[in-house]
Amino acid sequence: MEVELSVKGMKEEEDREKWVYDSSADHRGRVPLRATTGVWRAALFIIGIEFSERLSYFGLSTNLIVYLTKVLQEELKTAAKNVNYWTGITTIMPLLGGFVADAYLGRFCTVMASTVIYLLGLGLLTLSRFVPSLKPCEGSLCRRNSLRVHEVVFFIAMYLISVGTGGHKPALESFGADQFDDDHPEERKKKMSFFNWWNFGLCCGLVLGVTIVVYVQDHVGWGISYVILTAIMASTLVIFYLGKPYYRFRTPKGSPLTPLLQVIVAAFAKRHLSLPADPAELHEVPRSQKAEKRFLCHTSKLRFLDKAAIVEREGGEKARNPWTLATVTQVEETKLVVAVVPIWLGTIAFGLSVAQTSTFFIKQAVLMDRKLGKHFVIPPASIYSLAAFGMLISVCIYDKLLVPFMRRKTGNERGISILRRIGIGMAFAVIAMVVAAVVEKERRDKASSSIAGSTPMNVFWLAPQFLILGFADGFALVGLQEYFYDQVPDSMRSLGIGLYLSVIGAANFLSSLLITVVDKVTSRLGKGWFEKDLNKSRVDNFYWLLAAIGGANLCLYVYLASRYTYKNVQQRVASAGSSSGDEDDLEK
Repeated sequence: MEVELSVKGMKEEEDREKWVYDSSADHRGRVPLRATTGVWRAALFIIGIEFSERLSYFGLSTNLIVYLTKVLQEELKTAAKNVNYWTGITTIMPLLGGFVADAYLGRFCTVMASTVIYLLGLGLLTLSRFVPSLKPCEGSLCRRNSLRVHEVVFFIAMYLISVGTGGHKPALESFGADQFDDDHPEERKKKMSFFNWWNFGLCCGLVLGVTIVVYVQDHVGWGISYVILTAIMASTLVIFYLGKPYYRFRTPKGSPLTPLLQVIVAAFAKRHLSLPADPAELHEVPRSQKAEKRFLCHTSKLRFLDKAAIVEREGGEKARNPWTLATVTQVEETKLVVAVVPIWLGTIAFGLSVAQTSTFFIKQAVLMDRKLGKHFVIPPASIYSLAAFGMLISVCIYDKLLVPFMRRKTGNERGISILRRIGIGMAFAVIAMVVAAVVEKERRDKASSSIAGSTPMNVFWLAPQFLILGFADGFALVGLQEYFYDQVPDSMRSLGIGLYLSVIGAANFLSSLLITVVDKVTSRLGKGWFEKDLNKSRVDNFYWLLAAIGGANLCLYVYLASRYTYKNVQQRVASAGSSSGDEDDLEK
């Protein structure tokens, strides 16, 4: 008998290694084989198309303020606002794209559809530079009507790219993380590294975008750069599709917001009932029953929502309607969504610092000495690559040195908690704003005393603030990605990535609003901080203001993070002989 049990146990372990039991399916709808699908084999295809998208995005976004001021002839503060609006829309749209991916289209189909829209935007940008009736006025022959037509077409193309990014970013990143099984110890560790190496690929695209692409824009032609970006994006879309046999897919189950609303409605309807002394009396799906999602452990926070899971002995089928009775897992998922809201609000100030890298930082570089040797002049937007290098360095140090060290020291699988990682990044952002303020004060003072208003300072004086913000991104941005993917319900992980991106989007809108308010207040008090000429502006004071806001917000964030309770999942283990994918849910 003991021998039979031992053989049965070995069979269970062999089955667990053979199959994936996290409700995934292969491209034919079958339970996927662990040996032939998912993990790094699939992730490389996904990181590849992310590389090309970031190449396009940063090749366009970092030089956007230069295009708006030089080609479209906008004033500095108007151009800065337009950059913030476009960036804000581009990073808010993933909320909609993530919802569509989770509820209806699925992540793979959302990536395919949104990339096609992205390509339409790039194609229209290309036409705007080559079709005579759409080209902007150039040189001394400038007709205002021609410039206006080009401006309309240009912004239509850019906002098509925003829509494409809105579906591409949340669906692709969550699709990549889906290639790793949360219930398998080795794959779970690989998923932690995935977010780091995802950002490594992202940074490689960023570096090439702000160096090679920007150089082509400044010295060869904007139209040629658009042709290159369109060709690369189209090529990687084909490669991404060819990786289909290696992917693991999750079938969308309808709106992930409906179960959350059901919990709120049920809890409100039962608000007069008393909670049972033993949480085990609350309603949950039997653990022996097959489930398509993981069970969550009961927590003691937000206990008024627990009333949604109270089982009423009277009422028959009506009492067990999903709008009147929820499971403990549904209640806990609702608590997770409620709990991420304060963290989301507490990280927006970090996004304010990030927003300056593509506006005022780039405009500072335009007015500085950018000569490298006797003949080469660095494009202003290329200085942004220093932030990417800072992020690459921090990600490598974090993944290869810091996490292994902390794992050995603490015995914890993660090494450093997600929220602590984000907090470290936010502290770096505050330091970056202080450095930026000091450097801008020095640059402005030298510009005012130099001949013809030129700035004798070398552009690499901006290197410290870019590098430090790169370190901030490596900790905070990567941490936010992992946090919003991991801490939301499993059914809304694309929407979770959208929440991470919306932090930056909301910060860009807030940055535009802050510029408007500060400009009006300082203009009434005497001299405004934002003049047409950057050398006559007081952007250094604006950086000090952002540092003060970031420092105060960091204190609030530390308080919120100290009170946060992480998702507590009940681990699933495959049942014997379950090659079809059946499983039992066992408590950790």
